[in-house]
Amino acid sequence: MKTVFLSLGSNLGDREQHLETALAELEVASVHIARRSSIYETEPQEFRAQPWFLNMVIEVETKLFPMQLLGRILKIEKEIGRKRVQPKGPRVIDIDILLFGDFVVATPELTIPHPAMAQRRFVLEPLAELAPDFRHPVNRRTVRELMTDLGPQTVRKWTKKEPDAGRASG
Repeated sequence: MKTVFLSLGSNLGDREQHLETALAELEVASVHIARRSSIYETEPQEFRAQPWFLNMVIEVETKLFPMQLLGRILKIEKEIGRKRVQPKGPRVIDIDILLFGDFVVATPELTIPHPAMAQRRFVLEPLAELAPDFRHPVNRRTVRELMTDLGPQTVRKWTKKEPDAGRASG
């Protein structure tokens, strides 16, 4: 079994439900979820004119190889309703492979470690919950050390807002 860290995000529709659906589908796809971070509400970074995201990181165990895992992830994203219309644009679900043990993969289809993870607080903050001392396989810095280099990005722990049950309707 290999230990892998995945990042999940959603900013369209029922964001929390999309994350939960993705988690359930990953389990069906031979990807065992060992641990999950808190969910964070995060400001869009590169294409800013879109709704805020819910993001989380999960630690998984799998016997799959990187390209097999990518194939399963892409299938899950499509089944949940992801349409790749605009790069960095709004999406129902996004699942990225951040780290795959200490493996380094560089193919046209897949780069591991994820090439932008060190610049994204919405990835590093939840990853630090699970593995603050994990060393990036290329630059050898810990997740905690990578976080010290980040500029300002709005990332806050998210708590589900329950409907007001005490309010009378009508």
